[in-house]
Amino acid sequence: MRVDVVAWAALALLLIAAETLAPGAFLLWMGFAAVAVFLAVLLVPDIPVLAQVAAFVVLSFVSIQVYRRWFRKGARQSDQPLLNRRAEQTVGLVAPLDQAIVAGRGRVKLGDAFWVVEGPDLPAGTPVRVVAVNGMVLKVQEA
Repeated sequence: MRVDVVAWAALALLLIAAETLAPGAFLLWMGFAAVAVFLAVLLVPDIPVLAQVAAFVVLSFVSIQVYRRWFRKGARQSDQPLLNRRAEQTVGLVAPLDQAIVAGRGRVKLGDAFWVVEGPDLPAGTPVRVVAVNGMVLKVQEA
């Protein structure tokens, strides 16, 4: 058996096996590219090693793009897309200011947490509506 044939078969098995240990559908498609190069080298002897590697790189790129375009978009969508995005869940809520907004910054209590807010200067107790989120800072305006 030729060394290049065995090497491509081993690489294909290694990549596909690695996908089972670290799932993410990335190594699987590279494994399919290695299988394609393995079959090409098996059926057509005397393909230069540089051409084999170039074919593997191109096929890996193409197969990953095929996965991203056609297979990944069919993934199940969450019924709660903001589940782990607590700050984004606050958009639209109205609450009184806990601390006045001075020089553009203040504080509001939403639920059991205090949030830093940015907006126009307003006195404490003024109801404000959360209109946007910038990291962990809530953008507010007077309600």
